[in-house]
Amino acid sequence: MKILIIGDIVGRPGRNAVEELIPVLRKEEALDLVIANAENAAGGSGVTPRIADELFKYGIDVMTTGDHIWNRKEVFEYLGKNSNILRPANYPNGAPGFGSCVIDKKSAKIGVINLAGRVFMDSVECPFRVVREEIDNISKLTKIIFVDIHAEATSEKIALGWYLDGVVSCVFGTHTHIQTADERILPKGTAYITDLGMTGPYDSVIGRRVDQILTRFVTQLPTRFEMAEDNVKLAGAVVEVDEKSGKALSIKRIQRPL
Repeated sequence: MKILIIGDIVGRPGRNAVEELIPVLRKEEALDLVIANAENAAGGSGVTPRIADELFKYGIDVMTTGDHIWNRKEVFEYLGKNSNILRPANYPNGAPGFGSCVIDKKSAKIGVINLAGRVFMDSVECPFRVVREEIDNISKLTKIIFVDIHAEATSEKIALGWYLDGVVSCVFGTHTHIQTADERILPKGTAYITDLGMTGPYDSVIGRRVDQILTRFVTQLPTRFEMAEDNVKLAGAVVEVDEKSGKALSIKRIQRPL
């Protein structure tokens, strides 16, 4: 089974890349499933029900998110109705939505878990503890489990990879918008990458106009940050998994220009 995992979709440019490139990659890689982080899909911050529906239509099967999921209040009710768009599982009880899901594809079921990091980020429940609870439930249904750790600190992401080696099929990081070159299969069979990178405009500062970001850094004055538009790419990785064991067979990092 081959699964495409896509890094943070940023604004309309990122959505355009998804629309045009997912069909191409599905054919080239013979993909069975597409998982994408969509927490920046609406103007670079959050996601709306309309945009989520749009992304599902483009071929994404499961969407993960992160700390910006709460920036658009209109999505709260939507999260509670659609289990294929996730919010981090380690937010407190009572937060809208689902932290994990299991989806049927071909002859297999695939579990997806969404987590948020705690280092340099908002205070949430311990991702290491919560993920074990989620795995205990999902492992009753499938051995194929993918985990998105949406976090700032590389150390926290790497630690989670080692913590879950041999327990899940893949641990992938999102949030920093910078793709890392450390994709590998860990010793017990878990595919790992610290950050998938950004699906959006690369002539930018993590998706925003360069001139505006420079003004903020140089002057420290309040500055409006608008979406950049040029040099759009889709970033992520293709992971091949053995359906019977749930072990990863390969992970290939990709960065495809629009």
